[in-house]
Amino acid sequence: MRTTIIPVENNDTLAAVRGFLKRLLEAEVVDALLVPMETPAGAITPALVADPDLLNAANPLAPVMGLNAAHVAGRVSVREPRGRIGVVLRPCELRTLVELVKLKQASLDDMVTIGVDCLGTYDVPVYNAMQAGPSAGSGQAAMDVAALLATAQSGELAPQEGYAFRDACQMCEKPHVEEADIVLELFGADLAAGITVSLSDEIAEKLGMNSAEAERNQSFGFAQDKAIKKEPGFKRAEVVEKVVATRTQVRDARFAEMRQRLDREGVEGVFAACVRCHNCMTACPICYCKTCLFKSPTFDHEPMQYMNWAQRKGAYRLPADTTLFHLTRLNHMVLSCVGCGMCTSACPAELPVGQVFRAIGQQVQETFDYVPGRSAEEPLPMVTFHEDEWMEVGEE
Repeated sequence: MRTTIIPVENNDTLAAVRGFLKRLLEAEVVDALLVPMETPAGAITPALVADPDLLNAANPLAPVMGLNAAHVAGRVSVREPRGRIGVVLRPCELRTLVELVKLKQASLDDMVTIGVDCLGTYDVPVYNAMQAGPSAGSGQAAMDVAALLATAQSGELAPQEGYAFRDACQMCEKPHVEEADIVLELFGADLAAGITVSLSDEIAEKLGMNSAEAERNQSFGFAQDKAIKKEPGFKRAEVVEKVVATRTQVRDARFAEMRQRLDREGVEGVFAACVRCHNCMTACPICYCKTCLFKSPTFDHEPMQYMNWAQRKGAYRLPADTTLFHLTRLNHMVLSCVGCGMCTSACPAELPVGQVFRAIGQQVQETFDYVPGRSAEEPLPMVTFHEDEWMEVGEE
């Protein structure tokens, strides 16, 4: 991997990022980029962009997450023929992409992964409210992305006053990009001055990062050295360690609370307000089954069946089978859950779906010594058989 620094002019970090993305298209590193785009109405949505000029609306730094874009990346990569796609993803989305590759729902062939450190995101309604500005007498300020970006240097991450990050972001212990073809390293950097970018040797060559083309590099804004050293004040590892420690402390506290609650109430109690709308399943990028049991007529019982249950039990909860729905989802994807939290964000009843899945998932993943999203080469435990596994089962 090589490292370069993209200078930022007039404190406009986003403009520098857009310029770098344009260069990837212009240098034909990729044919198109899957990147968060800002619509005329101010909403942020992923789009596949082939025209560099349209990247003036790209906004991968917007602190909002309306969906896990790895799901979309899978759709544009899973089958041939396909183009050379660059995908701009947050750390949790990159880890999800790795899991989808293992599940044969995405492909890394002909794909360039572009990871961006995540400082925290808001749910869509919160982000929209912040974009609209303060309401009369609310005392809350309008969105200030520059202030959030400024926290990257010290790692003192915090939501804007009066608002809260998404639940998943508050306890995310992996907010930094660990592996990607291109990494936009935000942590530890003075983003008002420059953005540190790590990238593979192959991509660096395509972008002209070699001594023979130093003049070209300078005209684009890259630093000129073949293997650029980071500025003395750059302390990425130190800042990442600080953020991870803070988030891990929050995570462990919430997991402990959730496990106590599960012991008291059981899954059925925690999810008592579930209306089985399937929003969590739809938003979950790991729930990929084309034919889902819970979208079939299996649970559409005859009217008299409901009546029989009610008469036998005295009362019968409706909608039915909500606990079975969540237990089935846990059984199917808890090993691959990366904690993106889209399930919690999508729940109309504001149930702590993500906390339940992560608290249980942590225990299951530790049992198999498995970290979801760690490596595309690491097989999924439940679909891979080893003769020497679970030897302790049956032993006294």
